[in-house]
Amino acid sequence: MTTREFWDRHAATFDDEPDHGLRDPLVRDAWARLLLPLVPAESSVADLGCGTGSLSALLAEAGHDVRGLDLSEEMVKAARAKAPDASFTTGDAAHPPYPEASFDVVLARHVLWALPDPAAALREWVSLLKPGGVLLLVEGRWSTGAGLTAAQTRSLVLGVRAEAVVTPLNGEALWGRPIEDERYLLVSRR
Repeated sequence: MTTREFWDRHAATFDDEPDHGLRDPLVRDAWARLLLPLVPAESSVADLGCGTGSLSALLAEAGHDVRGLDLSEEMVKAARAKAPDASFTTGDAAHPPYPEASFDVVLARHVLWALPDPAAALREWVSLLKPGGVLLLVEGRWSTGAGLTAAQTRSLVLGVRAEAVVTPLNGEALWGRPIEDERYLLVSRR
């Protein structure tokens, strides 16, 4: 089974997880309080590996121009239904089909760890940013052993940017349940 087939198969149930679908108002509010203050007013945002578009919807509803990209056509279909004010495309997050310097913000949630060459993907992602643009990465190292530690992601980002500020995301409100693994937000403004 290909990666695309895997995610196509899981698209119908992806939003069942509280932190995926953001259906619980408390979880949705926690993500809004985390992300919205980090995104400058009226920003253009690339949501790479957007899944069913929950974060895209949150940002579009706040007045941002959001373009979501996901490998799975089924995920993109769900995202289009969920966030009609955003624009969605099927494609590879490792190689986004956008021109250089075209976004104020590049956002990726639980994507970097799954790519075959995270360093190369980060180089492409950073090239999409306008001068002064913000890179926002939500990542983790899960109890299964999959993922990237905060130190690993920070090191990767410092290979392409001068700043990489990590904030642990331990709050139950973000995930809709207690967590026991490492989850974090990395912000890079320069």
